[in-house]
Amino acid sequence: MKTLSIALALGFACVLPVHAQSQAELFVGINSGIAQTQGVALVLANQALAQKAGVRVLLCSEGGQLAVASKESPALKPSNKSPKEMLQGLMKAGAKVEVCALFLPNSDLKPGDLIDGIGVAKPADVAAYLLQPNVKALSF
Repeated sequence: MKTLSIALALGFACVLPVHAQSQAELFVGINSGIAQTQGVALVLANQALAQKAGVRVLLCSEGGQLAVASKESPALKPSNKSPKEMLQGLMKAGAKVEVCALFLPNSDLKPGDLIDGIGVAKPADVAAYLLQPNVKALSF
């Protein structure tokens, strides 16, 4: 404290750190069952994550099939990875992935049928997340 008092007495400005802006966040909703559409959504999500944005993915309707462990998806060029492989890579890199709250109740599936690490979204949580000023949303 003595050093700060001396610095102020001598006329030196004391600069305190300003709170950094909130991290950029990307919300990606995937409803399509078309592999190329799913693929482009996941490529963009992976790119956002690589650029240090937080990423949250919501799978619903036909897009929810990506979350089902027993379902396969075709490999896409040029990476020769399937949308499911891209999704799993995204999860390993730290993205949050959920199925929409309507997906399981409107299918013959149970939470145990989903890929490990994929949860069921709570609508109030998703709405609160989307209302944050630092969140950008894409829907495919």
